[in-house]
Amino acid sequence: MSKHVVKTMIRKILQASAKAVLLIGLLLVGITSAQAQGKIGEISLPPIKEILSDRILGKMDAAVTIIEYASMTCSHCAAFHAGPFPALKKEYIETGKVKFIFRDFPLDRLALAAAMMARCAPKERYFPIIDIIFRTQQNWAKVADPAGALAQVGLLSGISQKTYEACVSNKDIYDGIMKIRNDGDKKFNVQSTPTILINGKALQGSMTIEHLRTALDAELAKLKK
Repeated sequence: MSKHVVKTMIRKILQASAKAVLLIGLLLVGITSAQAQGKIGEISLPPIKEILSDRILGKMDAAVTIIEYASMTCSHCAAFHAGPFPALKKEYIETGKVKFIFRDFPLDRLALAAAMMARCAPKERYFPIIDIIFRTQQNWAKVADPAGALAQVGLLSGISQKTYEACVSNKDIYDGIMKIRNDGDKKFNVQSTPTILINGKALQGSMTIEHLRTALDAELAKLKK
């Protein structure tokens, strides 16, 4: 075997190992800054400003604004999106009464990786993707290789492996999502997920659709006076 062939094989092994270390590092020791420009190979991500902008449903000028702070690995968040959220969307968001803003509040590194991945998709696909993330939570968050399972969720959502790797290794996205989390803590004293804010005030009590209806109808009635 020629020296050239041996060198080529060694180079490929080192490249494969580097990618494995990159993903493991995300979950175990933090986000590497090696790809801070948002590229791995030929993959280019959307502009960082677009990636980190608020994800919004509903009319921009709606009288009531709901902000949800959620963690992708939070079982209560998954229950909220599978339970009361569809009715909330149909009755209040789609009717123009409420503007809904989803903000990340990752409770662990895996939740952070999922949040980063979702934000790297086109904005119009964001909410369908987080719906998939929450609905399949038990299938990727509770397995032996959660990073690999999460990447598979990304593939099912139309996010390629290279895009996933480029996204979760991007220091600017990491810093931006952590800023969203820290701002939620500082401004609204968010300490657990999901936290639901109605016009800046935290919803107290249960997260049932009945409780949400009561709180929203009271807020809408107050604003009409």
